[in-house]
Amino acid sequence: MSDTARPSRGADPPRDLELHLASYAVTSLNSRGRIHSEPAPQWRNEFQRDRDRIIHSAAFRRLEYKTQVFVNHEGDMFRTRLTHSLEVAQIARTMARALGVNEDLTEAIALAHDLGHTPFGHAGQNALNACMREHGGFEHNLHSLRVVEILEERYPEFPGLNLLFETREGILKHCSRANAETLGELGRRFIERRQPSIEAQIANVADEIAYNHHDIDDGLRANLLQPALLREFPLYIHYEKAVHDSWPTIDSKRARYSVIRKMLNHFVSDLIDCTAARLRRDPIQTVADVRAQARPVVDFSPSTKAQHQDLMQLLRRHLYGHPQVVAMAERSQRIVHDLFRCFIDSPRLLPALPPPAVSAPQAVADYIAGMTDRFAIAEHQRQGFAAPA
Repeated sequence: MSDTARPSRGADPPRDLELHLASYAVTSLNSRGRIHSEPAPQWRNEFQRDRDRIIHSAAFRRLEYKTQVFVNHEGDMFRTRLTHSLEVAQIARTMARALGVNEDLTEAIALAHDLGHTPFGHAGQNALNACMREHGGFEHNLHSLRVVEILEERYPEFPGLNLLFETREGILKHCSRANAETLGELGRRFIERRQPSIEAQIANVADEIAYNHHDIDDGLRANLLQPALLREFPLYIHYEKAVHDSWPTIDSKRARYSVIRKMLNHFVSDLIDCTAARLRRDPIQTVADVRAQARPVVDFSPSTKAQHQDLMQLLRRHLYGHPQVVAMAERSQRIVHDLFRCFIDSPRLLPALPPPAVSAPQAVADYIAGMTDRFAIAEHQRQGFAAPA
């Protein structure tokens, strides 16, 4: 391309993209910035830079082989933490655009929210938390923050990814008071019971909507859930009837996708409508106003919130409590416990000795949390343990 054919940068296009955002959205002008100062990006805004750093991180790539509900080697058709994160980001971007807030920040938070998850999903997290009980416990949200602040080693100028305050704030969905007290400004909202940005709230609820509906899909395909059980949920009956009324000869596979899609859209649409109505009704004009609210700004209507909670309870009873899922969880927890004890007893087995500032239990937790499902299973075998029954 000749010099005359090069596109002109113009008047700071990354900043121009923020002009349409609502007054309560996070922008480059009201962001609290990064821990380590950096020159502004040329062709992206600061929030796109965060998203891109997350996508290029080693922790993000490993999500491909970390479980959502089913252990990764149980079958390739089931969702992983990576596909789940992409689905959360899609739902979150839709909501952010509809509400006029920062899509790029919302997407960055959604893509990063599971970076600190252990192998074997919640079963692995619970096992590692039990192993670390005498050493401060293990919180996967806090570990996600540790990943982006310390454990990712990519840049010579600073540790971690040096993400914006607002991205890091959104990643820290939950945090115990004891841990919050060690995090300075980032932990203050958990102590003072303040809210995070609207973008963080959107990513949080998008996560819940995504895993509810996609776990239904995976559970049906695994034959651990049956349509008859889902008919305990009136909303499922409503949309199942609507689908069959519209397409009387539809096959079961397309019917399943259609019902789940309509249910998901029901929750997303209600969330957008209810949140938009509150933003019009309440005196919320700035990011500070959002943070000062006693409860989240982003929420369902009361009736749909009850449906959302009922759906989570149904999944706990019939999917997460299914004997096959419980058996998988118990085998997974045994692997994590065995590995933790092995590395605590023989730290020389770790890939590298921990630096002086990191305790041995923390180094072991970092190593195990970074494992994929299949690596943890293989490492368990390499260390001479029998496969859990």
